[in-house]
Order: sequence, then C-alpha cells, then structure tokens
Amino acid sequence: MEFIIAESAEDMSRRAADRIASFVEADPSCVLGLATGTTPIGLYADLVADCKAGKISFADVTTFNLDEYRGLAPEHDQSYRYFMKKHLFDHIDIDQERTHVPEGFNPDADAVCAAYEQAIEAAGGIDLQLLGLGPNGHIGFNEPEETFPKATHCVDLTESTIQANSRLFDSIDDVPRQAYTMGIGTIMAARSVLVVVEGAHKAEIVKKAFFGPVTPEVPASILQFHPDAVVIVDPAAGELCRDMA
Repeated sequence: MEFIIAESAEDMSRRAADRIASFVEADPSCVLGLATGTTPIGLYADLVADCKAGKISFADVTTFNLDEYRGLAPEHDQSYRYFMKKHLFDHIDIDQERTHVPEGFNPDADAVCAAYEQAIEAAGGIDLQLLGLGPNGHIGFNEPEETFPKATHCVDLTESTIQANSRLFDSIDDVPRQAYTMGIGTIMAARSVLVVVEGAHKAEIVKKAFFGPVTPEVPASILQFHPDAVVIVDPAAGELCRDMA
C-alpha cells in the first residue's frame, strides 16, 4: 500500500484525478469503480475540466458505483445516481448507458445485488476502484461487522453513518436506513484501488485503517492487504500519520 500526504485538499484531488486519467489513457475502454461523498467532488471537477480541454476522453469507459441508498429513485436529489450525473456524468463524453449504479428504487434486494455482481463480472471486473473513507472506517456502505462481507449486498446503516449523512437531507428522519453496496470481496477484486480522504475529523480513522490492525471492525483496514492500493490524504487527514508514511 502506498500512502501519500498531499500538500492540500486541492493537491489531493489533482493527484487522484491524474491517477484515474492515467488508467483511462492506458486503456480507453477500462472499467472504473466510482464513489460519492464530498471528498471526490474536487477530483471529479478536475476530470471534467480535463475532458472539456480535450486531455482525456471517457467515450469508451464503463463505470460501476460503489453503492446506492435503498428506496431512493435515481431522480431523487440525494440518490447517488443524481450525484454522479450532477458532478461527472452530465459533463463528460461518457455513454451513460455504460454507467452503473445499484437500483436503489428496486425493493428486491437479492435481485439487485445478484444483477450488480453479474454486470461487474460481464464487464471483466473493475480496473480501478475509487474509495472514500467513512468516519467509522466504512468503505462503500460496508459498516463495522464481525466479518468482511464478500459480495454486493443490502446493509443496515449504523447510527453514526445516518448521523453523518443527515446534513444532506432536510431531516434525519428522511435519511434512508438501508443501502445496496459492493462487498469487501468485490472491492478487493479490483485490480487497483485509490482512496481519497480529507479533513481533520478523519485523522484518527485514517491512522486506524491504514496503520492499525486489520479487522472487520475497521472495514477499510483490509486494504492494507491489497496488492495495488494507493491512499491520498490531505494534510489534516494525514496529521497523525506523518511519521508512518
């Protein structure tokens, strides 16, 4: 695992965008795994700018998002499909038929999860998976558990995750209590993994996840075993790891 403390949040985003761009340039038909949340917004803006400047094309790229709230239609302004269209898909030359997000509006969890795994397999697997890091160490919506879940599944969100996401909804009562998410096994099967983290409030979990014991109680810690994982953090998120990087 490569751990990088960037010079700033903007530098973190630029470094991450450049890494994604290098995958697309090396294989224009690559498969990207994408993430939502506030942290990737900057790197998506960088990729949009690069595409508009003619530096990169997503015309033949296929994407799979990590997760989606269960119960939200894609048109809902807090759905992850809506987020991706707002911040990336509607501003680049990607074929939106080749962009995939779990069907949050479909209540049949078994069907949704099985179909998503099959679609990833049919695409040849994920070449580069982008990840953020939750305040409790979750990646995707894989919450702390006794074991590492393998495949795409439906998860009950923890109270800490609901609280963290409530800022995006009118009321905490509006926050979905479940989500569909890629499993740890699906994430670990990606050929490369890229993690971005920013903010002083993430400093402690960054240290636990990437320099502590590997345990399902800190789901992201499993990434220490990935053969090609790169973690890029801003100075605040990396503050407790300066002597370890």
